[in-house]
Amino acid sequence: MDRLPRVFFERPARELAPRLLGCHVVAGEVVLRITEVEAYEGATDPGSHAYRGETRRNATMFGEAGHLYVYRHMGLHSCMNVVASTTSHANGCLVRAGEIVRGVDVARARRSTAGVTRRDTDLAQGPGRLTVALGITWLDDGLDLCASDSDVFVADRAGEVGTIVAGPRIGLRPEATLPEALHLRFHLAGDPTVSRPRA
Repeated sequence: MDRLPRVFFERPARELAPRLLGCHVVAGEVVLRITEVEAYEGATDPGSHAYRGETRRNATMFGEAGHLYVYRHMGLHSCMNVVASTTSHANGCLVRAGEIVRGVDVARARRSTAGVTRRDTDLAQGPGRLTVALGITWLDDGLDLCASDSDVFVADRAGEVGTIVAGPRIGLRPEATLPEALHLRFHLAGDPTVSRPRA
């Protein structure tokens, strides 16, 4: 699988997010097909970590597109974002869910250590599960997906992905979720790996 170039990521998160659906995250032995993402738009977006400006925690979002922004949610789970747009815009796409298409045994072993796994569709169903399955932690914050020597990168989708559904993001306060303009969660219709709710 060929690594996508930086120019692929240099577009607003609202445009990059649906384009990431069907793409593959290659992380060493494990490969994941992206089935669900959320877009975050920096200073104009009350749901974004960058809404109130740059801090030590969110500095990666203000940098170059094509890097990973990884943060710890509630001090427990690592969540993986792909930095979008251009430097200082602080756009990013949270990779919420996907299908493990290679390295299922490795992903299952990692997930079984961290929690209960009942089906292969559970392995990366949700942002915390996804990073465990891929072996990505908060220590990977800032990793350059476009660097030729990076073990983690994004490869393009192979063909059509079917119907893409847009709706409100999950787990945010109302002002970051309800307005139609902020329907920035995108997923593949009917895919069993998509996290809940699917509507």
